[in-house]
Amino acid sequence: MSSRYFIGLLNWDKLAFYQYIVLDIGIMDRFEEMRVYTAVVDAGSFVGAADALPMSKAAVSRYVAELESRLGVRLLHRTTRRLSLTEEGQLFYERSRELLAGVKGAEAELSTRSGEVGGLLRINAPLTFGILHLSALWGVFKAAHPNVLFDVTLADRVVDLVDEGYDLAVRIARLPDSTLVSKRLARTRMVLAASPEYLRQRGEPLHPHDLAQHATIAYSYWSTRDEWQFDGPDGGVSVRTRPFMRTNNGDTCRAMALADHGIILQPTFLVGDDLRAGKLVELMPQYRSIEMGIYVVYPTRRHLLPRVRALIDFLVEHFREPPWPV
Repeated sequence: MSSRYFIGLLNWDKLAFYQYIVLDIGIMDRFEEMRVYTAVVDAGSFVGAADALPMSKAAVSRYVAELESRLGVRLLHRTTRRLSLTEEGQLFYERSRELLAGVKGAEAELSTRSGEVGGLLRINAPLTFGILHLSALWGVFKAAHPNVLFDVTLADRVVDLVDEGYDLAVRIARLPDSTLVSKRLARTRMVLAASPEYLRQRGEPLHPHDLAQHATIAYSYWSTRDEWQFDGPDGGVSVRTRPFMRTNNGDTCRAMALADHGIILQPTFLVGDDLRAGKLVELMPQYRSIEMGIYVVYPTRRHLLPRVRALIDFLVEHFREPPWPV
Protein backbone atom coordinates (compact mmCIF):
# COMPACT_ATOMS: atom_id res chain seq x y z
CA MET A 1 0.00 0.00 0.00
CA SER A 2 1.50 3.36 -1.01
CA SER A 3 1.78 6.40 1.23
CA ARG A 4 -0.47 8.36 -1.14
CA TYR A 5 -3.12 5.65 -0.95
CA PHE A 6 -2.81 5.56 2.83
CA ILE A 7 -3.38 9.32 3.23
CA GLY A 8 -6.28 9.12 0.82
CA LEU A 9 -7.74 6.37 2.98
CA LEU A 10 -7.63 8.57 6.07
CA ASN A 11 -9.48 11.30 4.18
CA TRP A 12 -12.37 8.99 3.38
CA ASP A 13 -15.57 9.26 5.27
CA LYS A 14 -16.08 7.06 8.33
CA LEU A 15 -17.92 4.33 6.42
CA ALA A 16 -15.02 3.92 3.98
CA PHE A 17 -12.54 3.74 6.85
CA TYR A 18 -14.61 1.13 8.66
CA GLN A 19 -14.84 -0.91 5.47
CA TYR A 20 -11.05 -0.81 5.22
CA ILE A 21 -10.75 -2.23 8.72
CA VAL A 22 -12.44 -5.49 7.76
CA LEU A 23 -10.31 -6.09 4.65
CA ASP A 24 -7.46 -8.55 4.23
CA ILE A 25 -6.84 -9.96 7.71
CA GLY A 26 -10.19 -9.66 9.48
CA ILE A 27 -11.76 -7.19 11.86
CA MET A 28 -10.35 -8.63 15.11
CA ASP A 29 -6.73 -8.40 13.93
CA ARG A 30 -7.28 -4.88 12.65
CA PHE A 31 -8.76 -3.75 15.93
CA GLU A 32 -5.91 -5.33 17.88
CA GLU A 33 -3.33 -3.53 15.74
CA MET A 34 -5.15 -0.24 16.29
CA ARG A 35 -5.50 -0.88 20.01
CA VAL A 36 -1.79 -1.63 20.38
CA TYR A 37 -0.74 1.33 18.25
CA THR A 38 -2.88 3.83 20.16
CA ALA A 39 -1.57 2.39 23.44
CA VAL A 40 2.01 3.05 22.27
CA VAL A 41 1.17 6.64 21.37
CA ASP A 42 -0.72 7.23 24.63
CA ALA A 43 2.07 5.75 26.76
CA GLY A 44 4.87 7.37 24.78
CA SER A 45 6.86 4.13 24.64
CA PHE A 46 6.65 0.45 23.77
CA VAL A 47 7.43 -0.49 27.37
CA GLY A 48 4.64 1.72 28.70
CA ALA A 49 2.18 0.26 26.21
CA ALA A 50 3.21 -3.27 27.18
CA ASP A 51 2.50 -2.48 30.84
CA ALA A 52 -0.86 -0.88 30.05
CA LEU A 53 -2.27 -3.60 27.81
CA PRO A 54 -0.74 -5.92 29.37
CA MET A 55 1.42 -7.56 26.72
CA SER A 56 5.09 -8.31 26.17
CA LYS A 57 7.23 -5.54 24.70
CA ALA A 58 8.18 -7.87 21.85
CA ALA A 59 4.52 -8.42 20.98
CA VAL A 60 3.85 -4.67 21.00
CA SER A 61 6.81 -4.03 18.70
CA ARG A 62 5.67 -6.81 16.37
CA TYR A 63 2.13 -5.42 16.08
CA VAL A 64 3.39 -1.94 15.22
CA ALA A 65 5.98 -3.23 12.75
CA GLU A 66 3.38 -5.39 10.99
CA LEU A 67 0.96 -2.47 10.89
CA GLU A 68 3.55 -0.19 9.28
CA SER A 69 4.50 -2.91 6.81
CA ARG A 70 0.89 -3.54 5.84
CA LEU A 71 0.14 0.17 5.42
CA GLY A 72 3.41 0.83 3.61
CA VAL A 73 4.23 3.93 5.68
CA ARG A 74 6.21 4.79 8.77
CA LEU A 75 3.91 5.78 11.65
CA LEU A 76 6.52 6.43 14.36
CA HIS A 77 9.99 7.91 14.52
CA ARG A 78 12.00 5.88 17.04
CA THR A 79 15.08 7.09 18.91
CA THR A 80 16.80 5.73 22.00
CA ARG A 81 15.08 8.39 24.11
CA ARG A 82 11.64 8.99 22.70
CA LEU A 83 8.99 8.25 20.11
CA SER A 84 7.40 10.82 17.84
CA LEU A 85 4.60 10.53 15.30
CA THR A 86 4.98 11.06 11.59
CA GLU A 87 2.26 13.01 9.82
CA GLU A 88 0.72 9.74 8.69
CA GLY A 89 1.08 8.35 12.20
CA GLN A 90 -0.84 11.29 13.67
CA LEU A 91 -3.64 10.87 11.14
CA PHE A 92 -3.93 7.16 11.76
CA TYR A 93 -3.83 7.68 15.55
CA GLU A 94 -6.67 10.19 15.50
CA ARG A 95 -8.90 8.04 13.30
CA SER A 96 -8.07 4.89 15.31
CA ARG A 97 -8.92 6.59 18.61
CA GLU A 98 -12.22 7.73 17.13
CA LEU A 99 -13.09 4.24 15.93
CA LEU A 100 -12.09 2.51 19.17
CA ALA A 101 -14.09 5.05 21.20
CA GLY A 102 -17.10 4.38 18.98
CA VAL A 103 -16.86 0.65 19.59
CA LYS A 104 -16.56 1.19 23.33
CA GLY A 105 -19.57 3.51 23.29
CA ALA A 106 -21.63 0.97 21.37
CA GLU A 107 -20.73 -1.74 23.87
CA ALA A 108 -21.65 0.55 26.74
CA GLU A 109 -25.03 1.36 25.22
CA LEU A 110 -25.84 -2.30 24.62
CA SER A 111 -24.71 -3.27 28.12
CA THR A 112 -26.83 -0.50 29.61
CA ARG A 113 -29.89 -1.70 27.75
CA SER A 114 -29.38 -5.30 28.77
CA GLY A 115 -28.70 -4.38 32.39
CA GLU A 116 -26.00 -7.07 32.59
CA VAL A 117 -23.47 -6.54 35.40
CA GLY A 118 -20.31 -8.00 33.94
CA GLY A 119 -17.03 -7.06 32.31
CA LEU A 120 -13.87 -5.27 33.43
CA LEU A 121 -13.87 -2.57 36.12
CA ARG A 122 -10.79 -0.36 36.19
CA ILE A 123 -10.57 1.30 39.61
CA ASN A 124 -8.11 3.69 41.25
CA ALA A 125 -7.94 4.38 44.98
CA PRO A 126 -5.50 5.83 47.55
CA LEU A 127 -3.00 3.28 48.84
CA THR A 128 -3.77 3.18 52.56
CA PHE A 129 -7.52 3.58 52.23
CA GLY A 130 -7.57 0.97 49.50
CA ILE A 131 -5.81 -1.58 51.68
CA LEU A 132 -7.68 -0.86 54.92
CA HIS A 133 -11.20 -0.26 53.72
CA LEU A 134 -11.59 -1.45 50.12
CA SER A 135 -9.55 -4.64 49.72
CA ALA A 136 -12.10 -6.82 51.52
CA LEU A 137 -15.00 -5.37 49.50
CA TRP A 138 -13.97 -6.60 46.07
CA GLY A 139 -14.70 -10.21 47.03
CA VAL A 140 -18.12 -9.26 48.40
CA PHE A 141 -18.99 -7.46 45.17
CA LYS A 142 -17.59 -10.34 43.10
CA ALA A 143 -19.77 -12.82 44.97
CA ALA A 144 -22.85 -10.79 44.02
CA HIS A 145 -21.70 -10.26 40.43
CA PRO A 146 -19.61 -13.25 39.28
CA ASN A 147 -19.08 -11.94 35.74
CA VAL A 148 -17.20 -8.84 36.87
CA LEU A 149 -13.43 -8.59 36.40
CA PHE A 150 -11.24 -6.15 38.36
CA ASP A 151 -8.19 -4.04 37.56
CA VAL A 152 -7.49 -2.16 40.82
CA THR A 153 -4.62 0.34 41.08
CA LEU A 154 -3.68 1.79 44.46
CA ALA A 155 -1.73 5.04 44.26
CA ASP A 156 -1.78 8.32 46.15
CA ARG A 157 -1.29 10.43 43.03
CA VAL A 158 -4.37 11.89 41.35
CA VAL A 159 -4.89 9.99 38.11
CA ASP A 160 -6.64 11.32 35.01
CA LEU A 161 -9.65 9.02 34.74
CA VAL A 162 -10.31 9.74 31.07
CA ASP A 163 -6.75 9.71 29.73
CA GLU A 164 -5.74 6.67 31.80
CA GLY A 165 -8.92 4.74 31.14
CA TYR A 166 -10.35 4.30 34.64
CA ASP A 167 -14.04 3.66 35.16
CA LEU A 168 -14.05 5.26 38.60
CA ALA A 169 -11.80 6.31 41.46
CA VAL A 170 -12.09 6.79 45.19
CA ARG A 171 -10.66 10.12 46.31
CA ILE A 172 -10.21 11.80 49.67
CA ALA A 173 -10.40 15.56 49.42
CA ARG A 174 -11.91 18.68 50.91
CA LEU A 175 -13.86 19.19 47.68
CA PRO A 176 -14.31 16.78 44.77
CA ASP A 177 -12.88 17.52 41.34
CA SER A 178 -15.45 19.77 39.65
CA THR A 179 -14.69 18.26 36.22
CA LEU A 180 -15.94 14.84 37.36
CA VAL A 181 -19.20 13.42 38.63
CA SER A 182 -18.94 12.47 42.29
CA LYS A 183 -20.84 10.94 45.18
CA ARG A 184 -19.74 11.28 48.78
CA LEU A 185 -19.27 7.95 50.50
CA ALA A 186 -18.28 9.18 53.96
CA ARG A 187 -16.26 11.81 55.75
CA THR A 188 -13.11 11.69 57.80
CA ARG A 189 -11.23 14.25 59.84
CA MET A 190 -7.60 14.78 60.62
CA VAL A 191 -6.64 14.19 64.24
CA LEU A 192 -3.52 14.91 66.24
CA ALA A 193 -2.34 11.76 67.95
CA ALA A 194 0.60 10.31 69.86
CA SER A 195 1.31 7.22 71.93
CA PRO A 196 0.84 7.25 75.72
CA GLU A 197 4.56 6.53 76.16
CA TYR A 198 5.62 9.49 74.04
CA LEU A 199 3.33 11.76 76.07
CA ARG A 200 4.72 10.35 79.32
CA GLN A 201 8.25 11.21 78.19
CA ARG A 202 7.65 14.56 76.50
CA GLY A 203 4.42 15.87 78.04
CA GLU A 204 1.14 16.64 76.33
CA PRO A 205 0.79 19.80 74.20
CA LEU A 206 -2.05 22.04 75.37
CA HIS A 207 -2.15 24.47 72.45
CA PRO A 208 -1.26 24.00 68.75
CA HIS A 209 1.67 26.40 69.14
CA ASP A 210 3.23 23.85 71.53
CA LEU A 211 3.71 21.52 68.54
CA ALA A 212 6.73 23.54 67.46
CA GLN A 213 8.55 22.12 70.50
CA HIS A 214 7.53 18.51 69.86
CA ALA A 215 8.74 15.73 67.60
CA THR A 216 6.38 15.52 64.64
CA ILE A 217 6.05 13.14 61.71
CA ALA A 218 4.68 14.83 58.59
CA TYR A 219 2.76 13.55 55.59
CA SER A 220 4.56 15.09 52.63
CA TYR A 221 1.54 15.26 50.28
CA TRP A 222 -0.35 17.82 52.39
CA SER A 223 -0.79 21.01 50.42
CA THR A 224 0.17 23.08 53.48
CA ARG A 225 3.28 20.94 54.08
CA ASP A 226 4.60 21.71 57.60
CA GLU A 227 1.94 24.34 58.31
CA TRP A 228 -0.71 22.55 60.40
CA GLN A 229 -4.06 24.33 60.69
CA PHE A 230 -6.81 24.10 63.29
CA ASP A 231 -10.11 25.67 64.30
CA GLY A 232 -10.32 26.22 68.05
CA PRO A 233 -12.32 28.06 70.69
CA ASP A 234 -10.75 31.35 69.60
CA GLY A 235 -10.90 30.77 65.85
CA GLY A 236 -8.33 29.58 63.36
CA VAL A 237 -4.80 28.68 64.41
CA SER A 238 -1.88 27.91 62.12
CA VAL A 239 1.41 26.56 63.44
CA ARG A 240 4.63 25.72 61.60
CA THR A 241 5.89 22.36 62.80
CA ARG A 242 9.47 21.09 62.57
CA PRO A 243 9.12 17.45 61.48
CA PHE A 244 12.06 15.16 62.02
CA MET A 245 10.55 12.89 59.37
CA ARG A 246 8.48 13.38 56.25
CA THR A 247 6.88 10.55 54.30
CA ASN A 248 4.35 10.20 51.50
CA ASN A 249 2.66 7.29 53.26
CA GLY A 250 0.21 7.55 56.16
CA ASP A 251 0.95 4.01 57.36
CA THR A 252 4.54 5.04 57.97
CA CYS A 253 3.41 8.05 60.00
CA ARG A 254 1.17 5.80 62.07
CA ALA A 255 3.92 3.21 62.63
CA MET A 256 6.31 5.88 63.91
CA ALA A 257 3.69 7.23 66.31
CA LEU A 258 2.92 3.73 67.60
CA ALA A 259 6.66 3.26 68.18
CA ASP A 260 6.61 6.32 70.52
CA HIS A 261 8.56 8.62 68.18
CA GLY A 262 6.26 11.61 67.95
CA ILE A 263 3.00 13.33 67.06
CA ILE A 264 1.12 12.77 63.82
CA LEU A 265 -1.78 14.45 62.05
CA GLN A 266 -3.63 11.65 60.29
CA PRO A 267 -7.20 10.76 59.26
CA THR A 268 -9.61 8.91 61.50
CA PHE A 269 -10.05 6.17 58.90
CA LEU A 270 -6.38 5.28 59.52
CA VAL A 271 -5.97 5.76 63.30
CA GLY A 272 -9.54 5.21 64.51
CA ASP A 273 -8.88 1.66 65.76
CA ASP A 274 -5.70 2.81 67.55
CA LEU A 275 -7.61 5.56 69.34
CA ARG A 276 -10.34 3.14 70.45
CA ALA A 277 -7.73 0.66 71.69
CA GLY A 278 -5.75 3.31 73.57
CA LYS A 279 -2.61 2.70 71.51
CA LEU A 280 -2.78 6.34 70.42
CA VAL A 281 -4.28 9.32 72.22
CA GLU A 282 -6.09 12.15 70.46
CA LEU A 283 -4.54 15.49 71.43
CA MET A 284 -6.33 18.80 71.88
CA PRO A 285 -9.74 17.62 70.57
CA GLN A 286 -11.08 21.16 71.09
CA TYR A 287 -8.83 22.19 68.16
CA ARG A 288 -10.33 20.59 65.07
CA SER A 289 -8.21 20.11 62.00
CA ILE A 290 -9.23 19.52 58.40
CA GLU A 291 -12.36 17.51 57.61
CA MET A 292 -12.43 15.77 54.26
CA GLY A 293 -14.94 13.89 52.18
CA ILE A 294 -14.35 10.42 50.76
CA TYR A 295 -15.81 10.40 47.26
CA VAL A 296 -16.34 7.99 44.42
CA VAL A 297 -15.71 9.91 41.20
CA TYR A 298 -16.36 8.96 37.58
CA PRO A 299 -16.15 10.80 34.26
CA THR A 300 -19.79 11.06 33.22
CA ARG A 301 -23.37 10.09 33.99
CA ARG A 302 -24.12 9.31 30.33
CA HIS A 303 -24.15 5.67 29.27
CA LEU A 304 -22.97 4.61 32.70
CA LEU A 305 -22.16 0.91 32.47
CA PRO A 306 -24.26 -1.36 34.69
CA ARG A 307 -21.13 -2.69 36.40
CA VAL A 308 -19.99 0.86 37.21
CA ARG A 309 -23.41 1.87 38.48
CA ALA A 310 -23.66 -1.31 40.55
CA LEU A 311 -20.26 -0.71 42.17
CA ILE A 312 -21.08 2.92 42.96
CA ASP A 313 -24.34 1.89 44.63
CA PHE A 314 -22.51 -0.87 46.52
CA LEU A 315 -19.87 1.52 47.88
CA VAL A 316 -22.43 4.15 48.85
CA GLU A 317 -24.40 1.57 50.81
CA HIS A 318 -21.33 0.05 52.48
CA PHE A 319 -19.99 3.35 53.77
CA ARG A 320 -23.37 4.66 54.92
CA GLU A 321 -22.12 3.94 58.45
CA PRO A 322 -18.31 4.22 58.27
CA PRO A 323 -16.28 1.98 60.61
CA TRP A 324 -14.15 4.85 61.95
CA PRO A 325 -14.98 7.78 64.27
CA VAL A 326 -16.07 10.89 62.42
